[in-house]
Order: sequence, then structure tokens, then C-alpha cells
Amino acid sequence: MTHVAAFDLDGTLVDTPSAIVETFTAAFASMGAEPPDAPAIRATIGLPLEKAFSGLLGVPLDDDAVTLGVRRYQALFKELILPRAERLLFPGVVDGLTELRAQGYTLAVATSKFYASADALLTAAGLRGHFTMVVGADQVARPKPDPEMGLLIMRTLGVAPGRMVMVGDTTHDLLMARGAGIRSVAVTYGIHGLAELRTAGPTWVADTFGDVVRFIREGFSSAVSVGDVSFGDASAGDVSVGELSVSELSVSELSVSELSVSEFSIAEVSEAPSAPGLPKTLV
Repeated sequence: MTHVAAFDLDGTLVDTPSAIVETFTAAFASMGAEPPDAPAIRATIGLPLEKAFSGLLGVPLDDDAVTLGVRRYQALFKELILPRAERLLFPGVVDGLTELRAQGYTLAVATSKFYASADALLTAAGLRGHFTMVVGADQVARPKPDPEMGLLIMRTLGVAPGRMVMVGDTTHDLLMARGAGIRSVAVTYGIHGLAELRTAGPTWVADTFGDVVRFIREGFSSAVSVGDVSFGDASAGDVSVGELSVSELSVSELSVSELSVSEFSIAEVSEAPSAPGLPKTLV
């Protein structure tokens, strides 16, 4: 049975926030505009480039200055970030991804970067081969925090929400996961601090990438156990196989008493809704 672990990129796998601030600053300078201060730029990380430039410039999304800013940023990204990508990997990322793949997990990336930039960064960092699927902001109609990316990954890889987890360093990642009905791991070493991350209701909070790997393994391995079922935040007692009866089932804020389902299959509990506009190239 396939289990999918999806990851954000910037601030989750690669320590790019400082390099992103540097690249935004250079892009503004190349446009002859006054660069915003570093905190303002950092606050936009995790958003699509168009939204970031629109907010920082104080102009509408369709303004010519936004288009120019995105182009300048993408050119400078290749010059300033890609050459040092491998050195920017967070501790434990390479070993952790290798371990998850060896144990049969299918890995994906869901990022607010455009696909071409994400693919280039993963390749430069030596990570691209770990991922079966990469989804960028330009491959969906509604990027994070909308759930479309998560729904698209589930639909394409043929998994239900219970068989996928999202890992990210911002509330954008966690809200996407929540909207798609999947569990999430918030990492505290990226952009958003712990207090802000908790507002988006992550299933787990990880301080290191080693913690991320442990939560993924434990979360899926404890998904079903006869006698005392646990699934993320779900727990149940009094389970009988054949006709599955569950007493006092609690799932997040949902509680159900004396649930009885015949021929119950967890893998078939929910189907990911189809996402419109499936991109032509995903991997």
C-alpha cells in the first residue's frame, strides 16, 4: 500500500530564506526600486512570486512591475542560489529522505516556487531523484494555502488522505494540508515560529528533520492496531474484525459513539476530489 510524504521546499528541505532575501534585494535594485527590509521580504516566503512582488511593491498582481520583478528574480535565482544549493541543505535531509525511500514511502514536493525553479533547485541540491512528483505554483490554479496541490498529489498518485502527510515550515503548508484532509508535520527551523505554526493546527511539530522522519514512520505504522486503533489524532477502542465496530471514536474535533460499519476498509474511507487543470508535466 502506498504512503506519500509531501514536502515544502524553501525552509523545509533547503535553508534558502537568507538567500531568498538576498535575491529579492538584488531584483529590486536591478529594477531601480528601493528594496524592502529583510523582515518584509521574509514574510512573503511561502507565497507565489507574483503575490510576493505585488505585496512588496504595493501594486496589483497584473501590474507590469510584478512581471518584471518575477523575471529579474528568476534570473538572479540561477546566479545567486543554485550554485550553493547543496550547501544549503538542512542537517539530516539527505539521510532522512534516503531512509524514507528505502522503507517504501513515495515522496513528493509541493512548493510555492514555479516548477522550473523547484526542479532546478532540487537537482542542484542533489535531491531530485528522491521525488516521484514535484508540483509548483504554476501547475495549479490556486496555490498554497489552498488545498489544490494536496488534492492533485493524492489524485495523481492514487492515495486517500489517510495515506498522505505534508511537511512544511509555514502556515501556508499546514492550511493546505488541513484543507485537503491530510495530516501535517510543522518544522520549527524554517520561516514561521512555533506560536504561528500552532495556529494552523499541525498534527505534529518537529524541531529537526530527524523528528520529521520519526513522526512520518510512527504516524503510518500506528495507523491501525487491533484492540486500540490510532490514526493520527484518531483513537478508538473495542474493535472487532469482520464487522468493525468502534466505540467512542474521536477524530480531531469529531466524536462518534457506537459506530458500526460492515466490511470497513480504511483505504477506501475517502477519495481525493479530482483537481481541475492537471498539469502536463509533473515529474
